[in-house]
Amino acid sequence: MVRDYEYVQRDGKEIMRIAARGRDVLTHPMINFGTAYTHEQRRALGISGLLPSGVMSVYEQIKRLYRQYLAEPSDLARFVFLSGLQDRNEILFYRLLSEHIEEMLPIIYTPTIGRAIQEYSHLYQRPRGVFIDIDHPEMMEQSLLDYGRSPDDVDLIVVTDSEGILGIGDQGVGGVAITVGKLSVYTAAAGIHPGRALPVVLDTGTDNLQLLNDEGYLGVRHSRVRGERYDEFIDNFTTTAHRIFPHAMVHWEDFGPANAHRILARYRDELCTFNDDIQGTAAVVAAAALSAVRRSGVPLRDQRIVIYGAGTAGVGISDLLVQLLTDEGLTPQQARAHFWALGSRGLIVEGSRMRDFQQPYARSQADVADWEAANGGFGLAEVVRRVHPTMLIGCSAQSGAFTEPIITQMASYQDRPIIMPLSNPTSKAEALPGDVLDWTDGKALIATGSPFAPLDHHGVRYLVAQANNALVFPGIGLGVITSRATRVSERMILAAAKAVAAASPSDAPGASLLPSVSELRSVSAQVGLAVARQAVAEGLAEVIPEDDVQAISDQMWRPEYPEVEAVESL
Repeated sequence: MVRDYEYVQRDGKEIMRIAARGRDVLTHPMINFGTAYTHEQRRALGISGLLPSGVMSVYEQIKRLYRQYLAEPSDLARFVFLSGLQDRNEILFYRLLSEHIEEMLPIIYTPTIGRAIQEYSHLYQRPRGVFIDIDHPEMMEQSLLDYGRSPDDVDLIVVTDSEGILGIGDQGVGGVAITVGKLSVYTAAAGIHPGRALPVVLDTGTDNLQLLNDEGYLGVRHSRVRGERYDEFIDNFTTTAHRIFPHAMVHWEDFGPANAHRILARYRDELCTFNDDIQGTAAVVAAAALSAVRRSGVPLRDQRIVIYGAGTAGVGISDLLVQLLTDEGLTPQQARAHFWALGSRGLIVEGSRMRDFQQPYARSQADVADWEAANGGFGLAEVVRRVHPTMLIGCSAQSGAFTEPIITQMASYQDRPIIMPLSNPTSKAEALPGDVLDWTDGKALIATGSPFAPLDHHGVRYLVAQANNALVFPGIGLGVITSRATRVSERMILAAAKAVAAASPSDAPGASLLPSVSELRSVSAQVGLAVARQAVAEGLAEVIPEDDVQAISDQMWRPEYPEVEAVESL
């Protein structure tokens, strides 16, 4: 394989050895430093006449780009601007992003990326990622190899089939943008080297009729393939990817509820795999719960927890909290007795319709014998009235489901009710934090899925915790890569949750339950260290560093222009 460049470490410094010359240097985003190249470097690389004469430092480049960014008229336009920069100069893209991470994370990730995914076929410019479709399974291996990476060059693969994209559902081939966005967060937050990560979309068709009737749609033009053929396709991908890139963690992203738990359960004990929608969401919500429990003064084993929206995320959250409870000495059955899970038809009760992964949380008929049913099931209001929950977690995408009567009733039972309307985007949140504060007279401990500005209530400024998976998944990847873990265990996910909770702010009135997104890099390092140590403790690590703190630091790539060495060949 002909290579244009390579990174090497020499005397503790990163060196970029470049064999490309002329325009080829400026067309590759990892070696295009643009006007930052010195005149000596330009002569050596044959690009002297291809750039204006001025030499700019990275700081001057950042200032110019940030002014351009601010001039863009909309969030979607800013997304396109940043994507274009990433395609031109990847190091500069990550430097700009790292210096404005709190401002730009909602642009390159949720919520703006949802709009970009919907418009993918119309915004299409330079393709990023590997596109594998179910109609050509024989091309699986070649498609992965075409990305130009050798077996030791890939640490992380983020893959989606695009059926459960954010809060907008089936988006067909456009889901590739979520894998690119996710990897951008891995790099910005945890320093995962952008050259060692692989975004993949598995195009199995789409049931989105709007896409199928759009003549500009770029994906496979038929309904989603399901059943045995789908399972064979997933198995083909998993085994092929592991064979070609044996050390890579496979991150499953935005698969539909019918497949997400099933795929994770199928491969988690065989390969190094992780599902952010299940495990990442669970970890960050568990971190918020641990912080809230500490502040409420009510131990976790005394909490009564209602999960409103017991789908992929809701059950994942429940499973991890059950693990925390069993660590406190409860049996799994005793731990699950602390949960009341509601699906689309209300409270999940034995004998009612449910998915396999919901069954452990089904309440017995005896539990609800004297309850009042409505529309054939038990709704949230009845559950709150009967259970007197201490913690209410929303993953339903049902806007306004946490009504004032429900919240005020809950607050009448608890001094510090824990309320988490987690659904994204803001338009689908179960309640707004300002309303929850008003309805509870400032007593509620709140975490949300979307970002919210600080709130003032009776002279106290409240910082609203955002249960953003970006606080967790980058550090999990960092810990796995540093230790070269062969599996991602439940206890590694638990270690991540505890690390985020430990990094949470003080218990002062109005303080957030979770760290700020502005602290992502620090938090990711702490999560990575905890995950790596847990991997070692469980015997899952192939690499056991003598100094794990230094190993984590060394693993974190920094968006800085390296020293350049022009070479004839590699």
